[in-house]
Amino acid sequence: MKAHLNAFQAAPQAMQALLTLSDFVERSGLDHALLELVKIRASQINGCAFCLHMHTRDARKMGETEERLNLLSAWRESSYYSERERAALGWTEALTLLDGKPVPDTEYAAMAAHFSPEEQVQLSLAITVINAWNRMNVGFRTPHPAK
Repeated sequence: MKAHLNAFQAAPQAMQALLTLSDFVERSGLDHALLELVKIRASQINGCAFCLHMHTRDARKMGETEERLNLLSAWRESSYYSERERAALGWTEALTLLDGKPVPDTEYAAMAAHFSPEEQVQLSLAITVINAWNRMNVGFRTPHPAK
């Protein structure tokens, strides 16, 4: 697959703004392992090979197991994820799969039961940021590193 363009070369200030927002999310205080699961799940939904490559590698470095990574796309049917992780993954799917319908109140309630109001905003911003990265990388066909 050939890349359409390099966004960092085409618009470095715009990409720096996205990097700055990403840095804010990383410093938000949310658990980094949880953030990686959120990034991976959104990237699975969006089909972003570049982000999947990056975030599965990062999750493994943090000690994430292959079993949990392999079952992430079927997290609802697996007992490997905590209630807090499940709430975050449900919220990730709800905000990633916007299709003109309102986000289900059940997804919000599940997430709100496990995250403080400030964490709700931080988690939602984390989901927004990974979706932005996914759209940039999928749209411009950013290749993931080769072996």
